[in-house]
Amino acid sequence: MNFIVSANTDIGIVKSTNQDSLSVKVINTPNGRIAFAILCDGMGGLAKGEVASASVIRAFDQWVYNELSSVYNGAVDAQALKVRWEKILLEQNNIIKQYGARQGVKLGTTVVVMLITNSEYYIMNVGDSRAYEISDSLKQLTNDQTFVAREVALGNMTPEQAEVDERRSVLLQCIGASEEVYPDFFVGRSCLNATYMLCSDGFRHEITPDEIYAKFHPDMLLNDVAMNQNTLDLIELNKQRNERDNISVVLVRTF
Repeated sequence: MNFIVSANTDIGIVKSTNQDSLSVKVINTPNGRIAFAILCDGMGGLAKGEVASASVIRAFDQWVYNELSSVYNGAVDAQALKVRWEKILLEQNNIIKQYGARQGVKLGTTVVVMLITNSEYYIMNVGDSRAYEISDSLKQLTNDQTFVAREVALGNMTPEQAEVDERRSVLLQCIGASEEVYPDFFVGRSCLNATYMLCSDGFRHEITPDEIYAKFHPDMLLNDVAMNQNTLDLIELNKQRNERDNISVVLVRTF
């Protein structure tokens, strides 16, 4: 399996700081190419969210450089990967909390991290940054850890009500601002000729699933130039519709 990748982030039209951090890599291994992507949304309204998001990115970058080659030998032990990624996030939760205590501030970040091999994908997330698969349809692969998502799951709110509820960005947990974190972990079969997307909530509030699908369908992303242009088009559309948050998206197109 081969990959085309891109990562784009925009400060948006309101904020003075971009608190999002993101990274994407294609790694050559003796058993084929694999892709690794991560996106973190530093918490709006909390001081130094960009410090929290960057800290988590660095921790996973170190995992890629120091440990990934020993994890992937043509297959991945999903349970071992889950345990290791959880350990990284628990460590980061403590590191960021301790940093905040020393600085006298409260900071935090969401995280969604994804590894794609020629047969499977592996995802871990905390918060409301999302992962999607785009092929014949637009499929959300993660579950938001938010107040409104919980209310929808309990039957107390419809998805349509959740989209416009003023509490839609209230998180149940995040890295650095929660006493304990309980990451979600997902495993699925990776597809050829599909687009995998990670995005912050600022990317998806003001545009529709149909607009995302039209721009990010794999047939529209035949090279990195098209991928970057289509991403910038959607970022600008968000800004034209007065999205107030930072806007970030990572794309991995398989072929």
